[in-house]
Amino acid sequence: MPVVPIVLVAAALHATWNALVKTVTDRLALMAVMGATTAAICLPAAVLVLAPRSIAWPELGVSALLHTVYNLLLIEAYRDGEFNQVYPVARGTAPPTVAIAAALVVGETLSLGQVVGVLAISGGLFSLAAGQRHGSRRALGFAVLTGLAIASYTVIDGVGVRKAGSTLGYISWLFLASGLLMPVALVVGRRLTQQPPRIARELVGRGAVAGTLSLVAYGLVLWAQTSGDLAVVAALRETSVVFAAIIGAVALREHLPRRRIIASVVIAGGAALLALG
Repeated sequence: MPVVPIVLVAAALHATWNALVKTVTDRLALMAVMGATTAAICLPAAVLVLAPRSIAWPELGVSALLHTVYNLLLIEAYRDGEFNQVYPVARGTAPPTVAIAAALVVGETLSLGQVVGVLAISGGLFSLAAGQRHGSRRALGFAVLTGLAIASYTVIDGVGVRKAGSTLGYISWLFLASGLLMPVALVVGRRLTQQPPRIARELVGRGAVAGTLSLVAYGLVLWAQTSGDLAVVAALRETSVVFAAIIGAVALREHLPRRRIIASVVIAGGAALLALG
């Protein structure tokens, strides 16, 4: 199966579940439901499929923690920032970071065209966010930290899934572990704020859908990482911001000015350069 369309589908699914998270007020509870959903889906698979090799377990454990940190940072970023402000910055931080880390950690090299593609995608993403006149510095700060978390677990998972010997086994155990951590985060967070760890009934269905979408989206990315370069896959994932811009304009009724349309074209061009190599 070709890597490029698979990663583009993953990008669309990722933007969709992020929009679901943005549109609720109790995001920690929603994330807890998402985690429980992915854990429930992955438990049978973790038992039945070939388990990851022992050499991949350190990466898997660190990645599970980083996914939890990523979720918590994303919650804070969405607390004050608009969807089309936070999402592009969070996603745009990752590609150049992954490209540098992949070169240092696994010795990957990119062609000149691919380097230009990474730069075009990153530049387009930040241009999408630059037009925010009322942006919160706090939200932008958490968005950058979110992007660094994305870059970290992307590189670690890229190494881990290659060591695992079983892509499905790695995905299953990763989402089982990280999924179980989010309900724990809900309980701890509620205790710190002296609130009961209750989840509104209307969040259950939405959280289940969002959790399923997140699982499928990242599962596709992990599969792609077994067939393509980490930096290329990571950069192609960031086309999710184009889908996010459409969702923000249509579903969330956020303004989509000309500069965002141009930036989306630049991102698409960067993705084409990466695909062509």
